[in-house]
Amino acid sequence: MLEHGAAPPATQQPEPDPPVDGLGARLMRRKPVERLVAEGGQGEGGSLRRSMGMWQLTMISIGATLGTGIFVVLGEAVPDAGPAVVVSFVIAGLTALFSALSYAELAGTIPVSGSSYSYAYATMGELIAWVCGWCLILEYGVSVAAVAVGWGEYLNELLDGTLGFTIPDALAAPPGDGGIFNLPALLVVLLAMAFLLGGAKESARANTVMVAVKIAALILFCAVAFTGIRAGNYTPFMPLGMAGVSAAGATLFFSYIGFDAASTAGEEAKNPQRDLPRAIMLSLIIVTALYCLVAAVAVGALPWKKFSGSEAALASIMKDVTGQDVWAVLLAAGAVVAIASVVLTVLYGQTRILFAMSRDGLVPKVFSTIHARTGVPRANTVIVSLFCGVLAAAIPLGQLADATSIGTLFAFALVNIAVIVLRRTRPEMPRTFRVPLSPLFPVIGFALCLWMMGSLQFVTWVVFGCWMAVGLVLYFAYGLRRSRLATAEK
Repeated sequence: MLEHGAAPPATQQPEPDPPVDGLGARLMRRKPVERLVAEGGQGEGGSLRRSMGMWQLTMISIGATLGTGIFVVLGEAVPDAGPAVVVSFVIAGLTALFSALSYAELAGTIPVSGSSYSYAYATMGELIAWVCGWCLILEYGVSVAAVAVGWGEYLNELLDGTLGFTIPDALAAPPGDGGIFNLPALLVVLLAMAFLLGGAKESARANTVMVAVKIAALILFCAVAFTGIRAGNYTPFMPLGMAGVSAAGATLFFSYIGFDAASTAGEEAKNPQRDLPRAIMLSLIIVTALYCLVAAVAVGALPWKKFSGSEAALASIMKDVTGQDVWAVLLAAGAVVAIASVVLTVLYGQTRILFAMSRDGLVPKVFSTIHARTGVPRANTVIVSLFCGVLAAAIPLGQLADATSIGTLFAFALVNIAVIVLRRTRPEMPRTFRVPLSPLFPVIGFALCLWMMGSLQFVTWVVFGCWMAVGLVLYFAYGLRRSRLATAEK
């Protein structure tokens, strides 16, 4: 529930730092909420600019969410769940809802760029914060790459329908998927980088236009594909059982990281305590409704077995239903814009996560250096974009989507715990939004995240374990000694 007239968290007395005598105490040292908020926007050589209202924040959240699961990953999820992919979207949406409630409370209480990384730092200590931040790097960086892979599929649909040619497979698919190098995936990441280098306000405006285009494209799809629905396509409804539905839901969950992206804009929002919780909840409702509607129409218009291997399924459905290329071309054009919007906003979130970690000393200072004229972490943006672009060009989509899902679920699980911890350790803090029925809802959100993580394939867990091992090595080799909390103690 919303509380009006609450004072900013920074007015509270800071909690005392924990003792730092031993290694265990150093790993558990927490960063006071007041210090997190006071440092908001500050970077090396400049500061971020507060230029976004609730509308822009909502559009960032929708931009990072709407499009990924429908335009790209639907073709990966339907073979697992069949027509029950609609249920998979509902499960993923409910899981996201419980976590979104926790995000909304913490975003209003600790409105900073670090998102769940900063929330963990304030509640569970530096080591857990690092683990969460490392998961966010996996979540955001790999998500950018995964979405960029699908962008090339729709670009080819558009080129084929308008100019009569397509990009050769060797340059339009990564190794393992029949190609050598996915050039379109790299290009869309570089395009997003160019927008971000222009400034947060300018990027938000471009994203708002792209969100309007993608919503129009999905409404057009529903209107046209509805005429091709056949009742027989819904049976059997759950061909692979509940295991298939939950597996598809876990894969689709990475489509819901948008509200996390909104929380990374905490230091560039005009009134983050008020606007962030509202933007998070509003965007989740809009996106879930559209996802379920489009999925229901899609599986009704095309037999579920025909989705296998298709990363541009909606355009194919439009072509099959109408028998004309023009509708598929229009949808492909909308998808090209829509997926570019996801790349833009998720890439934005990734840079802000690293900005916060760098400011705390856990990663090199280059990631928190602000360009004086644009107010943008320029070097950060270029480094992250090049990394994500190369990743997108070289790794198949399915592996990327699952790797993103497990990182997302782990970070969301920690956020649910953070709400409970902060309620107990700082009950006096003003909160502009409160999770209802706490701690019940955060516990449910935590349990749902664990359940969906358990639905992912063993190979995904192996990748996740290796990623965590690398992250811990980096933390003990660099972050533990370079942390600003550590240097302040000397």
